[in-house]
Amino acid sequence: MSNEAPAATTAEPLPHGIGSSLAPEDVRTKTEGTFPYAADLWAEGLLWAAVLRSPHPHAAILSIDTSAARGMPGVRAVVTHEDVPGTPAHGRRTADRPVFASEVVRHHGEPIAAVAADHPDTARMAAAAVVVEYEVREPVTDPEQAFEAEPLHPDGNLIRHIPLSHGDPEAAGETVVEGLYRIGRQDPAPIGAEAGLAVPRPDGGVELYIASTDPHGDRDTAAACFGLTEDQVKVVVTGVPGATSDREDPGFHLPLGLLALRTGCPVKLTATREESFLGHVHRHPTLLRYRHHADADGRLVKVEAQILLDAGAYADTSSDALAAAVAFACGPYVVPHAFIEGWAVRTNNPPSGHMRGEGAMQVCAAYEAQMDKLARKLGLDPVELRLRNVLATGDTLPTGQTVTCPAPVAELLAAVQDADLPTLPKDAPEDQWLLPGGPEGAGEPGAVRRGVGYALGMVHMLGAEGTDEVSTATVRVRDGVATVICAAVETGQGFTTLARQIVQETLGIDEVHVAPVDTDQPPAGPGCRGRHTWVSGGAVERAAKMVRTQLLQPLAHKFGMSTELLEITDGKITSYDGVLSTTVTEAMDGKELWATAQCRPHPTEPLDGHGQGDAFVGLAFCAIRAVVDVDIELGSVRVVELAVAQDVGRVLNPARLRARIEAGITQGVGAALTENLRTPRGLLRHPDLTGYTLPTALDTPDIRLVRLVEERDVVAPFGAKSVSAVPAVTAPAAIASAVRAATGRPANRLPIRPQAAVVVQGG
Repeated sequence: MSNEAPAATTAEPLPHGIGSSLAPEDVRTKTEGTFPYAADLWAEGLLWAAVLRSPHPHAAILSIDTSAARGMPGVRAVVTHEDVPGTPAHGRRTADRPVFASEVVRHHGEPIAAVAADHPDTARMAAAAVVVEYEVREPVTDPEQAFEAEPLHPDGNLIRHIPLSHGDPEAAGETVVEGLYRIGRQDPAPIGAEAGLAVPRPDGGVELYIASTDPHGDRDTAAACFGLTEDQVKVVVTGVPGATSDREDPGFHLPLGLLALRTGCPVKLTATREESFLGHVHRHPTLLRYRHHADADGRLVKVEAQILLDAGAYADTSSDALAAAVAFACGPYVVPHAFIEGWAVRTNNPPSGHMRGEGAMQVCAAYEAQMDKLARKLGLDPVELRLRNVLATGDTLPTGQTVTCPAPVAELLAAVQDADLPTLPKDAPEDQWLLPGGPEGAGEPGAVRRGVGYALGMVHMLGAEGTDEVSTATVRVRDGVATVICAAVETGQGFTTLARQIVQETLGIDEVHVAPVDTDQPPAGPGCRGRHTWVSGGAVERAAKMVRTQLLQPLAHKFGMSTELLEITDGKITSYDGVLSTTVTEAMDGKELWATAQCRPHPTEPLDGHGQGDAFVGLAFCAIRAVVDVDIELGSVRVVELAVAQDVGRVLNPARLRARIEAGITQGVGAALTENLRTPRGLLRHPDLTGYTLPTALDTPDIRLVRLVEERDVVAPFGAKSVSAVPAVTAPAAIASAVRAATGRPANRLPIRPQAAVVVQGG
């Protein structure tokens, strides 16, 4: 036995501050399944709600008879359009969507009535007992027919038209390629379906406990529909079980609040998966026609495009999606002359709205297919063609806006091109898992073809076209513990972790907590397009710096130096010359310090009548190389690898950043190959997770982050950029490009159906 003393072990320091992989504060409770979501909430005297939805995509309502439902034992209330005391309609941008349909239903699943009862089964049976007499009408489901069809809404069928004109309409190139492309209806398919609890208040108001991503917006909508003042409605944000789009459609929580106000009791609603599909918005199905002109060297001369977005029955955020689609219709390329026409129209299909990369994802699939066509026609390498045309800082978008942020597009593309390609599977039984379809569904290995494709994508960050982007945050420090108060909702994007890192970095305090979100706090805006990293993170940083000044000012005054000469590191305050050395706790001396700050980016402006204007605060870019194996006899596709290079500005949390990029890419894989919510004649077909095919772990490819370009955007707090939307935008286009390379087929429709990847031998 050795007499030597065991070597001393030094504990690894915990992650701390900006640039570290600090874990989320709720990681343990979510892992153990004890994290409280809205579906877990309970209240004394609880009633259960159910909503009656239209079985038709288009019909006149002749009568609604609720007497049978009201007479059922256990039923406490039934509400219809007649029971909405305030504004009868709501909407994200335009109030065009009724709380309950009254005279006409415009899409399958539109709410008509809601019931509160003492048991969920009773509520569902009572909702089914409401008798509605319909006069079924022919639905308008083809957006191209919407231009000539009878108006589906008092506001008409056209939601927005953007005719973008940039350059000389007579310009022409020596080489011209054209294409027609269709993008399907992707659903956000959150892990947790919608749920909520409404609790009436003694003052006649109501509290809504919901997984909102825009609590103040939802509060204002609810107050208007309930006929209450804003201070009579409080939204308390519960745990958000996944959100890559707008969570908690008002069609869920507005009936909930009305029932609570009517009964005077807490009311809970937990949506089934079918109700979730019927109730929330989806990605805009899009039809795109393109014509690209290039000179003999492959330089783009002109791009002409027509873009038609199917908004479904109501406007929602279709105007925003159209602006992004038109503005980015040429992609991250220099195009001297561009003429793009875009329309968003109403149909009797399910409503479309905000989803990760809306507008940008659809056009990316089209313009990258055009670049592949152009390369093939010119006999150029697809990467070389792209490199000859890529956008850079200082170039101009077709909207006339100058790109002032970092735009390292050429560097990104070169990085994925230079990355090593994955090896080919060997001829061994275990490698059958690596074939398209797996061991049970694969055809002959000899029918498998490998393809390599490339795509470049871009998105805008924050709101656009004059949206007032502002967030407010408070940082409070007491007894060595910091608390952040900000109404920025944690949707999985990592804001609460970032807020803790900011305070740790600025104040040197390890223990930082983020307060739960409700509408008693100042507004922070919706959680989308990297807003909370930029504006809410910026507000937290400013508040933390103000507290830092309060902390250091007395010490600086005492020692006759500026606060800039003092540094906080690992909980210790030191001066540049070593004269001062104390801890943050000692400097606090039992005091409570706090500060409140706002962050508001520079203003933008709406696109004018020619599609021109400085509409965007910032841009983010991505390059992806996709490698696929295609069984050309069966049409099955396996994505082998996606190599990613991304413009991230600055890495704030390496682990979270990687997770966000991988999440965006996985969503892009679904859009490329499997996800399409089918709506024949306006009816949702198989609204469940059996009929709607999400990619699983077996479908997710190897994801290689070959380059993260950290060129900081000087106008953004920390210089960071949004990271999850742009890979979701780019991945479908890269996969389609690789399928084209493997099969020679056009792959002009997403998701790519098996018949589109089949190659007829000897044909």
